[in-house]
Amino acid sequence: MRIATRRAAGLDEGGWTDELRSEVEEYFDKLASDWHTRTSPGRTAIVADALDRGLSAMNPELGLAVEVGSGTGAYSHLLSGYFARVMAVDLSSEMLKRAPTGPAYRVLADGARLPLRDGAASAIALINAFLFPAEVARVLSARGVLLWVNSSGEQTPIHLSVDELVARLGGDWTGMSSRAGEGLWCAIRRNER
Repeated sequence: MRIATRRAAGLDEGGWTDELRSEVEEYFDKLASDWHTRTSPGRTAIVADALDRGLSAMNPELGLAVEVGSGTGAYSHLLSGYFARVMAVDLSSEMLKRAPTGPAYRVLADGARLPLRDGAASAIALINAFLFPAEVARVLSARGVLLWVNSSGEQTPIHLSVDELVARLGGDWTGMSSRAGEGLWCAIRRNER
């Protein structure tokens, strides 16, 4: 997953190809039946901390939050406490089949090609999920917030450092980052020109 993470973010050669997309989809389809065992009160507390301290400090618009790589939807209910609507996107149909019917709208899609208009999202949540910098830039509103969470810190298989994250996004971003338990997170937004 480290190689796929770096290729998706444009840090390593090869990029996000159809072949890599298919490999990742197959990998997560196979894990879907046991995915619920990876959720724990500790991991949920890390996401809650990122929302409580990080997102709240950014004073986001409260429209649409897009949870990219939502898996079985373990954190969608936390996002729904902050936003009017939550769209949970995953590449794996098997993951989405195991997700609850609410509170998020479940959408089968590639995070590299989100089915949204430009500037539609008040927030994009990447909780142990791939960064697709061009899609974040395209879909996030001018005042939108990017929430990045690695629930196992540097040991998270889908991990980038905050410095790598911001560098790949390009432009001028501001926000905060912190540790919570064994995890780490950041909440950032583009600086207005």
